[in-house]
This record gives sequence, structure tokens and C-alpha cells, in this order.
Amino acid sequence: MTEFLTVDGGRLAYDVTGQGPLIVLAHGMGNGRSAFRHLTPLLTDAGYRVAALDIRGHGESSTGWPSYTRTDVAGDLAALIRHLGGPAVVVGHSFSGGAATIVAARHPELVSAIVELGPFTRAQKIDVGGLLSNSRHRKGMLRLMGAAIFKSTGLWKSYLDVAYPGVKPADYTAYVTALEADLRRPGRMAVVATMGQSAPADAGEHLAGVRSPALIVMGAQDPDWADPEAEANGIVAGMAPGVGSVVMIEGAGHYPHAQYPAEVARAILGFLKK
Repeated sequence: MTEFLTVDGGRLAYDVTGQGPLIVLAHGMGNGRSAFRHLTPLLTDAGYRVAALDIRGHGESSTGWPSYTRTDVAGDLAALIRHLGGPAVVVGHSFSGGAATIVAARHPELVSAIVELGPFTRAQKIDVGGLLSNSRHRKGMLRLMGAAIFKSTGLWKSYLDVAYPGVKPADYTAYVTALEADLRRPGRMAVVATMGQSAPADAGEHLAGVRSPALIVMGAQDPDWADPEAEANGIVAGMAPGVGSVVMIEGAGHYPHAQYPAEVARAILGFLKK
């Protein structure tokens, strides 16, 4: 059942399932909380209360917010955790991986641990060599940038096809059809474009301030980077020693939690048990 939380600037939609310690899931740009539809039941079955959020401008959350930065989403996460009674483990994908970094650094009393899935958490540089030599990276970046520049749902769907290499969820076609219909609503692709042009410098500035345990989960075939493992290790290197660790999901692209939910759940639950 969808619930709503009103905060400064708009209204956030979320749902809660299960009982136990709180985990908050935040998706990346151009998606919705249903991106976690395969991961959520694995976490609730393991004894967690899971809140899946539609980040601002997406899904059933409102549009018309004054801005759409990772810092903004971090503030929304903090508000939701307070509302639900934290502390919480924050799981952030892509854009929201950076938001997880920020909320952990700024509100350590609210965050017991963070998990970042394919995160954009530090300043990015165009890897010309990688674009020339790595066709997967080249195809993904051209489609991703095109979707943001032209506000094109068609290019976004084309990007998703690259971002889900090989194995796709059984319900992938139905999921993308529903997602496309959602993104065609007025103002939705404009939000995607704005987020796509928002550099993660604000998240990178907070990496050294993270003190709660952090897990970076990266798909080995993620097209957003020429070398996904190097990006994951770079994020951990920006944190204090001993704070971060990396798990690579072989065969996965930018959505490991949708392609290989069992493997991602195993990584998250093993990390939390430590």
C-alpha cells in the first residue's frame, strides 16, 4: 500500500513491508521503487522492515520540486527515516548511491549502514580511452547522455537494454512498458534530464565523513564505467580506512538488484551480519 510523507517542497511516496530492523531503499533516476520488486521480499524474508521510496520527481512522488540534487534526496531520506523511526540501513542505487553517502555523513544518528548499488558517488571524468576501446561503455554512455539531453523515453529504453546485459528479469518487458508510461507523464523526463546533468560532487565531498559501515555493490558489466571495479574501489578509497568494502556481481550491469536479486541479497545480508 502506498503511503505518503509531505516534506518541504513536495510529497514523497513509499511503501513498507515486513517487520524488524529498518532498511530504506532508494532507486536511481528514471526508475521507481518497483525497481526493487525482486530484492524486497528477500530482505523481508530475512527479518527486515523494508521501506521502498519513490525519490522526488519519480513514480507516485510529486514533481515541481525546487531542485533535484543528491543532497536533496539525502534530506528526503533523513525525513523518511525520522518518520518511520530509525536508525536505518540505507540502500541507494545509482544517483541515490550518492544520496546514501551524504545522509550517512550528515546524519550518522539516523544511519546504521549504507549499501550503494552501481553508485554515482564521486566526480566523474570522461574516459575517452574507455569510450573508444569498450563498446559496452560507449553504447551505454551515448544512450544515457542522449536520454538526458533530449528528454527521450525511447533513448532511455535503449539505455536500459544495454544496462541489463544478458539475463533480464522474467517481467522485464512488462516493467519497461509500465516505466515508459510513467515517464511520459508531464514533467517526468525533465526530472531525469535535470538529475542526469547533476554532477555528484556533493556526494564525493562527503565520502571521507562516512563512519557507518559501507558496502559498494557493482555489476561487473555495468556500462556506466569502462572499469566498474576500479570505480567501486575508488569510492572506498575516498572513505576512511576500514569503512567501505566492495562486492562485484559477475554478469550484472547497472541493475544488479534486478538481474541477480539473490546474489545481491546474499551480499547485503552477509554485510549486515558482520
